[in-house]
Amino acid sequence: MTHDEIMHLIDRSLFATIGYADEQGRQNVRRVFCVWHKGMGRHLISTNTSSSHVKSLMQHPESCLYFADDTSFEGICLYGKTVIHFEREYKELLWNEGDEKYYPGGIDDEDYCIMEFIADSGRFYRYDGKGDLLKNDIERYDCGKEFENGYSKSAK
Repeated sequence: MTHDEIMHLIDRSLFATIGYADEQGRQNVRRVFCVWHKGMGRHLISTNTSSSHVKSLMQHPESCLYFADDTSFEGICLYGKTVIHFEREYKELLWNEGDEKYYPGGIDDEDYCIMEFIADSGRFYRYDGKGDLLKNDIERYDCGKEFENGYSKSAK
């Protein structure tokens, strides 16, 4: 897969699966809504501060993020870490009308936070082969990019 094909897979995905270790060292996965990307290497996910995965990731940020398209048999597993953001600038970026039903306190709700997954490498898979994505590949591809809603970009 080319870097542009990998990015197209990420952009057209509504969801990703995040893998991490909990406080007892058990492996866990969560399916998350993930459409905000800064190239291949940075991804934003809104979630509840009180959720168990946020508590685990604050203690052990090492994680992976997997995007897939089952119909075309394509996938990319990114390896890296997750940083939890409470800053308003991140919250505003992902806030949507209607989110009050999940966060009654609005954008400043204490139970609202943003997870930022930061990739340092990856492995991609497709019907025609597989390969590695190195840190310098990600950095070069992402240079100069800003966060954008990839799904709305690819749905055009």
